[in-house]
Amino acid sequence: MKISKKIVLIGHFGVGKSSLIRRFVENTFSEDYKVTIGVHVLKKEITIPKTNDDITLVIWDLEGNDDITNTRPSYLIGTSGFLYVFDMTRPTTYENLEFDLNYIKERYPNIPMKIIGNKKDLVTNDFIKQNKDVFGRFVDFYTSAKSGKNVEEVFYNLAQTLLKEAKK
Repeated sequence: MKISKKIVLIGHFGVGKSSLIRRFVENTFSEDYKVTIGVHVLKKEITIPKTNDDITLVIWDLEGNDDITNTRPSYLIGTSGFLYVFDMTRPTTYENLEFDLNYIKERYPNIPMKIIGNKKDLVTNDFIKQNKDVFGRFVDFYTSAKSGKNVEEVFYNLAQTLLKEAKK
């Protein structure tokens, strides 16, 4: 089976959405911060282990927005899966996490979503434990675009979910 799916990364400014995509697609990381204006689209074809299914991920990197309700709906048309990214070092990016996730789920109830705590390389495991009331309830993956930790796993995990849905 060969299919193509639109993946949208969503979250606040500066949480590392672009860096996660570059790490996944190009296996690169840059300390230089460049703001995404509007949307940037990249593609990557992957093969899922065990099933050998090919899937092309069309990855949409949306401009960061501190208020999820201001995200342009036109960017979300045709979305197959969401990656919601927050910065573990900046509480302002996850203080309204529950509201943001509920907002997305209410408007796109049948679209799979993975929640990503990014910049794992900058926090300790003790910090994560201290914030388990937030992180433990919501986070699917802790990633580091800088080191590459769990970046491929995030995209492959969502791709596997999308393939299962496609086969139903």
